[in-house]
Amino acid sequence: MTKKLTIKTANFPVKKTSVLVMFAHEGNRPEGEADTLFIKSGLDWDTLKNAATFTGTRGQVLDVLAPPNLDAKRLLIVGTGPKIDEDNSASEQEQSSLSYANFGGKLLGSLQNLEAQKIALILDAPDMSPPQIAQLIAGMHLRHYSFDKYITPSKDDDAAPTDLNIVMYVNKKRDVDKASIPVMARAHGTLLARDLVNEPPNVLGPVEFAKAAKSLSSLGIEVEILTPTEMNKLGMESLLCVGQGSTRPSRLAIMSWNGGKKSDQPIAFVGKGVVFDTGGISIKPAGGMQDMKGDMGGAAAVTGLMKTLALRKAKVNVVGVIGLAENMPDGNAVRPGDIVKAMSGTIIEIINTDAEGRLVLADALWYTQDRFKPKLMINLATLTGAIMVALGQDYAGLFSNDDELAARLSEAGNVTGEKLWRMPLGPAYDKMIKSRFADIKNTGGRYGGAITAAQFLQRFVNDVPWAHLDIAGTGFGTPANDTNKSWTSGFGVAVLDQLVADHYET
Repeated sequence: MTKKLTIKTANFPVKKTSVLVMFAHEGNRPEGEADTLFIKSGLDWDTLKNAATFTGTRGQVLDVLAPPNLDAKRLLIVGTGPKIDEDNSASEQEQSSLSYANFGGKLLGSLQNLEAQKIALILDAPDMSPPQIAQLIAGMHLRHYSFDKYITPSKDDDAAPTDLNIVMYVNKKRDVDKASIPVMARAHGTLLARDLVNEPPNVLGPVEFAKAAKSLSSLGIEVEILTPTEMNKLGMESLLCVGQGSTRPSRLAIMSWNGGKKSDQPIAFVGKGVVFDTGGISIKPAGGMQDMKGDMGGAAAVTGLMKTLALRKAKVNVVGVIGLAENMPDGNAVRPGDIVKAMSGTIIEIINTDAEGRLVLADALWYTQDRFKPKLMINLATLTGAIMVALGQDYAGLFSNDDELAARLSEAGNVTGEKLWRMPLGPAYDKMIKSRFADIKNTGGRYGGAITAAQFLQRFVNDVPWAHLDIAGTGFGTPANDTNKSWTSGFGVAVLDQLVADHYET
């Protein structure tokens, strides 16, 4: 089972510990207090690094057992790569911060294997700024995440150390702690999104997901939950038809964070929350269907984002709306050929019941723009396999009716590592979803599947600046990296929080 991780900051001097960790740039010896302690140990730097062929490349570790004259059983000197100049551009500094998060994750992976409970890190090098140290701390927490609540501990697990206590010694503790507040808020939001996506579908249905959203009210978020009766009165046939084959009722959760001026228009985020997607009557193949518990990754990201904004007390008004449904086949399920009326009044022909996410979002988007009159609106959805064919799992698809919003999102993606690639929209694709029997149909055929899905959604945003993020390739089942070893990534929280922080707070 996963050990509990505790990370604290402290002022010098360094106290007795099991493992002492120092850092050294490529081609350099440790700096600052680390160098002072290294000299105190009586070890010879040149002899040691030459014997271990230590060059200081990023992630390289020089391990010294029972170092003399130090209150530690073990000394680790970790390479941090080339030194970053203080006069680097803002973009390079931002990339440096992302690099520190990744480095923190990689470092924790090494520390977890030491079978030590008390570890001290010396972080007073001149080029380690408080924001970068905060990123390193967040990277360690993200890497530590493991969803093992349903795994019975073995005897071996019980015998292992239960806690991993890390103390980070810094020069400006107050500055580091202050810089950690927004960074850790983002991490906690990301971890909430991971938890939601990882939960099994028998545990997390639409009602349970709505309760998870409701729990954020303890952070000052106003939460309202709409039932099928209330949604039916609003004319949300498009959303409701998706869940009509399930015994578990659909929900619409509305989360409001009012951190800006009362007169400010809110910005809105809308998430697809299909808690399990069988495909309905157009049923999916059995192979891999268990992964469809992750088809609510967009709603999970919106929920995690709202938690992040509340934790860091963001100075902005934000509305988060998530449409929650389960797509199941039974005698009451929606059929291919059925025709439903969306809240907007648009008549939709159902061609494929496995193109259900856009039906959920159609009503959620229209409701959001109609009720809240937002300054802008962004939706997230694990919407199409077609986006994975186009972009793989390194980028999420970005569609937008507003060039400035698209550019800002792309920039935020580059800063956070949650990368976005803009895809086209246009009248030619709109023709592909024209229906013979209704205003539009819910699929446009095999070609350009991710684009025609976006064209469908655009019908329900009116004139609001809008972006659609198709995170089918990045939301779950992604390759492991330095800050995530889980099945799901929590993709979307970081990029949207960065967007808000950069452009929309007062």
